[in-house]
Amino acid sequence: MVASNKLQKAPPYPVAQALKLLGENLRTARIRRNITIQDAGVRIGTGPRAVMDAERGKPSTGIVVYAGLLWLYDLIQPLEDLADPLKDKEGLSLQSARERTRARKGGSLDNDF
Repeated sequence: MVASNKLQKAPPYPVAQALKLLGENLRTARIRRNITIQDAGVRIGTGPRAVMDAERGKPSTGIVVYAGLLWLYDLIQPLEDLADPLKDKEGLSLQSARERTRARKGGSLDNDF
């Protein structure tokens, strides 16, 4: 028996809204480029159903479909910047707080040259 993925069925509200907006944006980008759903699917190597699902912001749609459409519309750069460790202010702050603030006290120095 396969366990159901609750995140795909009922994602947190902000996640659902972000996916819905992404889907709407992808649809707008496709229409502006005068690309049909079928053509978009062929060009990224999937079927029209996956493109339609992405444009609806369905949580069960694989990220590769979203990424493929972003690539097709030449909008992939923001995806490449997501979760950049150098832009993760909270993560950097937490890491900095865990780092030592002073050198470890070592053994005494000797005059043996």
